[in-house]
Amino acid sequence: MAKVELKKPIIEEIQSSIKDAKSVVVVDYRGLTVEQDTKLRKALRENNITYKVYKNTMINFAIQGTEFESLAPYLEGPTAIAISTEDATAPAREICKFAKGAPKLEVKAGVVEGTAYDANGIAQIATVPSREELLAKLLGSIKSPVSNMARVLNQIAEKQGA
Repeated sequence: MAKVELKKPIIEEIQSSIKDAKSVVVVDYRGLTVEQDTKLRKALRENNITYKVYKNTMINFAIQGTEFESLAPYLEGPTAIAISTEDATAPAREICKFAKGAPKLEVKAGVVEGTAYDANGIAQIATVPSREELLAKLLGSIKSPVSNMARVLNQIAEKQGA
């Protein structure tokens, strides 16, 4: 079997993973212990993020002609990719959070909803709360004036009834 035919399923696997991805973050995992890597994979899996190590050439072939093509210059050295199809900021947030405790984990770059970012940009995106948190804050801010008004009206009614 030719080498090209052996590599084709791997390229197709990467392509199918990134096809519906909202974001992809590329990291250098060199220097992580097995225990740290296991914890990182578990944290990412709990947030529905696919995390895999591939050869740079395979990633490069898979991203050609896609919105993730801008990651090609960052594909040097050991590379792992984190892919999310649900929450666009989740890979950046989880990897940056984990990197605080494991400084050997280095974010190289990423693409979030079609826009390419370097390591600093990904660090900024990591500070954005998840969609659920933002919706909860919005709901809380909408609910707050209504509940305050209800409380005031209740106090007025109690005062006049006394």
